[in-house]
Amino acid sequence: MRLLLLLLATVLLPLSAIAAKPNFIIIFTDDQGYNDLGCFGSETIKTPHLDRMAKEGRKFTSFMVPCPVCTPSRAGLLTGCYPKRIGMQQHVLFPASTRGMHPDETTIADHLKANGYATACIGKWHLGHYPECLPRAQGFDSYYGIPYSNDMNHPDNHGKSKLSRDASWMNQAEDVLTWHTPLVQNEDIIELPVNQRTITRRYTDKAIEFVTANKDKPFFLYLPHSMPHIPLFVPEDAYDPDPQNAYKCVIEHIDAEIGRLMDTVRKEGLSDNTYVIFTSDNGPWLQFKNHGGSAKPLRDGKGTNFEGGQRVPCIMWAPGRIPADTTCGQLASTLDLLPTIAHLIDKPLAADRKIDGLDISALLTGDAPSPRTEFLHYTSQGTPGGIRLGDWKLLLPKGKNQEPMLFNLGEDLPESKNLAAQHPEKVTELRTLLTERDAEITANSRKAWQATGKHPWPDSL
Repeated sequence: MRLLLLLLATVLLPLSAIAAKPNFIIIFTDDQGYNDLGCFGSETIKTPHLDRMAKEGRKFTSFMVPCPVCTPSRAGLLTGCYPKRIGMQQHVLFPASTRGMHPDETTIADHLKANGYATACIGKWHLGHYPECLPRAQGFDSYYGIPYSNDMNHPDNHGKSKLSRDASWMNQAEDVLTWHTPLVQNEDIIELPVNQRTITRRYTDKAIEFVTANKDKPFFLYLPHSMPHIPLFVPEDAYDPDPQNAYKCVIEHIDAEIGRLMDTVRKEGLSDNTYVIFTSDNGPWLQFKNHGGSAKPLRDGKGTNFEGGQRVPCIMWAPGRIPADTTCGQLASTLDLLPTIAHLIDKPLAADRKIDGLDISALLTGDAPSPRTEFLHYTSQGTPGGIRLGDWKLLLPKGKNQEPMLFNLGEDLPESKNLAAQHPEKVTELRTLLTERDAEITANSRKAWQATGKHPWPDSL
């Protein structure tokens, strides 16, 4: 009997250890503004499923991305590094780009896969579309999605739709065919052009399939939606022909699809053992008006180092692990997700390469001070744009005859009062600190991956 019990313990202990590992789902929208959820103050957009997540979880109201445009922001989330540290700081990648995030970098997927997790990326990648740097080279078991932005055409970015945004919205069925954007599975184009009217729903279908197939083992799902980046498309059952409601329709459709995924998590009994993190890659693309979002009460949006460009909505959900209906106003960032997840699975990251993320797991459960007291603001071109230290934020001048801007975010969240003239000593302090921090990152930066041959994708199917 003792021998039998010992054998059972030997078999069951590893199984219980596997079962105890929490699952992770990161939902990452594109160009969704700080104000574009009901629970973050929107008076026009209804997001009942994300609002429920916030009611059952925790909102983060000072949550930052490391760059105000797509590619560098995504690199920062997955690697915990300021994009400049890994050579991914120079704006966004295009269909003709020949570089990508280096597969030697350690991503969230790499770390979790090495610790027994099933991993999948479903959605927009935008970190290099050569096979050597697509998701399966970066720790993911599978990939299904658009390899770059949904307004980019394969193979040379030519031949885009000539319709205005409003005309495109009013002629969805016809205009969706004029874009030559690819849908990729693993390393191959499977649909060209992709039907963008149905892509948000198809991402969700694939996500639900992945969660259901892996419900009995630990999994990581990275779900970076292609929208609300323009052009905006929705299926017929979510469509309002009034172009003034275009952005609203898209966000509400994404919310409904997130609701489907969350229903699956609950139905499969995974709520007690799954962390779901929702956030956006940067602020709203304000120049597109009714096809873009809102960052109220923050200043400006995508492409800028103002809060509206880099402070994004964030909800973290894990019933029984994260207290319900709570808010954290402490400084945190997508950079911090990798080390935080490593802490949550009790598997430290290797110490062979420096990252910039910090373990913010204490912020998920309580009111502890954030380990992040400072944050570097890089421009969309990867140059130092400013720095935050506590409530103080310095932005550097962008052109000739322009002065630095100094704000106290604790007293002036909309960044409306430039205090540089009143506090020159603070300007000097922050400028010096920014120079020091950027110099360290520059000196220890690693190279991006660079192609040496022609891309294997055909020009057409």
